[in-house]
Amino acid sequence: MLDVVADGPVTLLTLQREERRNALNLELCQEIHRAADAAVADGARVLVVTGSGTAFCSGADLGGVYGLEFLEALYGMLHHLTELPVPIVAAVNGPAIGAGTQLAIACDLRVADGTATFAVPTARNGMAVDAWTIRTLAQLAGTGPARRLMLAAESLDRREALARGLVDRPGTLDEAMRWAHEIAALAPLTLAHNKLVLNGTTADDEAIEQSFRAVWASEDVREAATARTEKRAPVFRGR
Repeated sequence: MLDVVADGPVTLLTLQREERRNALNLELCQEIHRAADAAVADGARVLVVTGSGTAFCSGADLGGVYGLEFLEALYGMLHHLTELPVPIVAAVNGPAIGAGTQLAIACDLRVADGTATFAVPTARNGMAVDAWTIRTLAQLAGTGPARRLMLAAESLDRREALARGLVDRPGTLDEAMRWAHEIAALAPLTLAHNKLVLNGTTADDEAIEQSFRAVWASEDVREAATARTEKRAPVFRGR
């Protein structure tokens, strides 16, 4: 259901429910949550999330989305991804519908191929998404496109999503992996701090201040200074 492959400092998580166009069910949400934690614990510096086949994620599996257990697993997983201390790149390889768009925006950066589309058609099925989803869509894509997605049940193709800022780069999974490896060479503590501030709806001022001070007290700061003196690329160790 979820394929996990470590490629050096980058771990690739691939949704594998092609028969359901990678729709999220309870088990898959739980697997993503566990696999992301395990990858970080094993030292991954960047995660990449993609779908197998021709869809990134077609949404929630309509066979079982009405239970409280599923909703807790879905939103627990989505919000947890935003709180992990490593960048996450979504390689959107086709439609990202409903929970698929939510999964994409729970990632920190999005690379999309030419078949990518984004939609949250809750107005067509009588469901609802949480406030975080709607507000994050508005922050990333702008209020106008977010209103069209949420109030008119429209969709955004790759071209418009890229123009609006919902997609960061055009490209395939290969491009997403190349970018992830470039990011993995950057200073991990700095990236964790920056992500905390960017996504820090649950982070208090004290946590942000502690993160800020930890970066400045790190060995990586001294390594960067030494590398500048020695005219070489720094080797960051996240400590």
